[in-house]
Amino acid sequence: MAKRERVVRMSVELPLWRALTGYRVLTMIYAVLLAIFGKDNVGQQRFERPWVAVAYLAFLFVWTLATLPKVRSAASCTKRFLVADLVVALTGILLTPLADFDSQSFDGPTLPSIWTAGSVLAFAIKGGWRWAAFASTFVAVANIIQRGEPSRDTYHNVLLVWVASIAIGYVVEVARASERTLARALEIEATTRERERLARDIHDSVLQVLAMVQRRGTAIGGEAAELGRMAGEQEVALRTLVSSGLVPPTRVSEDAAEGAVVRTVDVDDDGPGDGAACDLRALLAPHAGSRTSFAEPGAPVLLPAESARELAAAVSAALDNVRVHAGPDAQAWILVEDEPDEVIVTVRDDGPGIPEGRLAQAEGEGRLGVALSIRGRLRDLGGTAELISVPGQGCEVELKVPKAPKVSRGKAGSAR
Repeated sequence: MAKRERVVRMSVELPLWRALTGYRVLTMIYAVLLAIFGKDNVGQQRFERPWVAVAYLAFLFVWTLATLPKVRSAASCTKRFLVADLVVALTGILLTPLADFDSQSFDGPTLPSIWTAGSVLAFAIKGGWRWAAFASTFVAVANIIQRGEPSRDTYHNVLLVWVASIAIGYVVEVARASERTLARALEIEATTRERERLARDIHDSVLQVLAMVQRRGTAIGGEAAELGRMAGEQEVALRTLVSSGLVPPTRVSEDAAEGAVVRTVDVDDDGPGDGAACDLRALLAPHAGSRTSFAEPGAPVLLPAESARELAAAVSAALDNVRVHAGPDAQAWILVEDEPDEVIVTVRDDGPGIPEGRLAQAEGEGRLGVALSIRGRLRDLGGTAELISVPGQGCEVELKVPKAPKVSRGKAGSAR
């Protein structure tokens, strides 16, 4: 199945990654200069084993520069890299007593110094406050072990890093949620403007031509009158489609730990794959016509592809029943409601309704259109189908499907 995907990344999170890149470079340089010019508490060179410090700082220098591409975006900053980067920081902390024997007797800096905070911040920006808490906890334990007998300043510094990283992670999560909200608003605005433009163009051209053909055909009579009648039906169908909204390409705002993104997905005629999200409106819009009105939300109604196809098939079966039992002149209405946890589709008609007990009688006769094509499909999706009919007042079928159904698939029967 061919699928074209365009990804537009929002910009709020990118400055955080750029800032982290600069922070890692600057703090790496600071750690090297601190090791070169730093003194112990009596003014002497602080390292009794300078070769340990030189080896680690040389590795830190190379590691920082080599991994700069990893901290340029959330997509490139993988979990494997985050774990390796945290190990580098923890190793530097635990190696400090080997290079500086007096490091446990006074609160001096560790070998990586404040470079360690950059590793924790990467966790915070990538995964939010929970990831930040995870990484900062390991750093806190390593610092306490390195000190041997931690002082009040040690606990103060550990707590400061822990709270600051969690706060930054929380701010990142709020920023991503705000981006998703903004993306949703921009999507609705763009969809509305496109509908208005298409409605103007169609009204100024196609609808006027169809209306003129209907008038002239009716006036001429004969075969032209039949042509006029067909043109009138097409005008009503097209006007219904325009008023309900031409279904745009599906746009999905998401996070997925890649930064907030907006994806525009165009799917070919074969439909989306089973694992993809599908816009239910695109499957139901073709049912709109002169005898069927279609009302849907202004934003995509997303369901798993399998659920969307089965729900659309159930709607098609309900419309088939309207045509067969309510007559060719019956008017039908389709209403789509997008609730937080479920999608509700209501199919209503103005036919004569179903006599009481007729459904049970049909099932007994082996006519299982409603039982299998409608209720069976919905049951397999974890949803429900409720049929309400009053003799002489039409029939209403309410179909409910959860957005995350547990599907136990079994091919449903035909409409009749």
